[in-house]
Amino acid sequence: MSAAAERTILLTGVNGQVGFELARTLQGLGRIVAIGRSGLDLGDLDQIRRVVREVKPSLIVNPAAYTAVDKAESDVDAAMRANGEAPGVLAEEAKRLGAALVHFSTDYVFDGTKEGAYVEDDAMNPQNVYGKSKLAGEQAIGAAGCDHIILRTSWVYGTRGTNFLLTMLRLGEERDELSVVADQTGAPTWATTIAALTSHIVAQGVGADADWWKEKSGVYHLTASGSTSWHGFAEAIFENASVAQKPVVKRIPASAYPMPAKRPTNSRMSNDKLAAAFGLRAPHWKDSLQLCMSPR
Repeated sequence: MSAAAERTILLTGVNGQVGFELARTLQGLGRIVAIGRSGLDLGDLDQIRRVVREVKPSLIVNPAAYTAVDKAESDVDAAMRANGEAPGVLAEEAKRLGAALVHFSTDYVFDGTKEGAYVEDDAMNPQNVYGKSKLAGEQAIGAAGCDHIILRTSWVYGTRGTNFLLTMLRLGEERDELSVVADQTGAPTWATTIAALTSHIVAQGVGADADWWKEKSGVYHLTASGSTSWHGFAEAIFENASVAQKPVVKRIPASAYPMPAKRPTNSRMSNDKLAAAFGLRAPHWKDSLQLCMSPR
């Protein structure tokens, strides 16, 4: 890989939660070409090839994805094209250019039945279309053979877009009582944390020898430290919210709140491989949430 001053980084999904943060945190690591959906639509595979060949990046960072988990159940083709086929095309183009690819995946590639935290080589068994599409993307990248780092994360939230944090704050203003699922466990992960750690990884690759990306290629888990339920996450949100009247948050089982897409009961993932490879660990989810919600 070339030095930072000579590096061109193609960043997709710049208007999304993680992409927006990456546009800031990647600064200084190369010439950033940040593109939103209007300039690079994951549903248009020919456009993907055309854009990559025009930009000629030495690194592609791809946080763009089809993220409407429940809609994906009835919009299978679009989800599979954006999450399954498009990453494969990016990887093929990266291989052709001798570039590397950083891509983001999800806890939903697992079925959620494991007792402890999932590690990277645990058996994958997605239970919904979104998870199947993201797994297909991982497999397509691996098959393309480019240097790549796939970062699986979970329960992503931030101050923009559509996410659990913003939904809770909105509903909290409208209702005195909220019922939130208490029997699904995972790690709420701040988009800013994901972007910051991703940029630390990229920074390690800048100026490294030519074999660095090849040696580091593979799948890693990148989530906040600690874990909680959706109910615990909601309670923590309102503990940090600067509102006069806070709603009562009731515990309910997932069976009481059926959704089109089945969610894993256990979404906890071990970050030990990430720490061993890059010396990086994310802060505890409560600390990140407090920082996210603190007045600017």
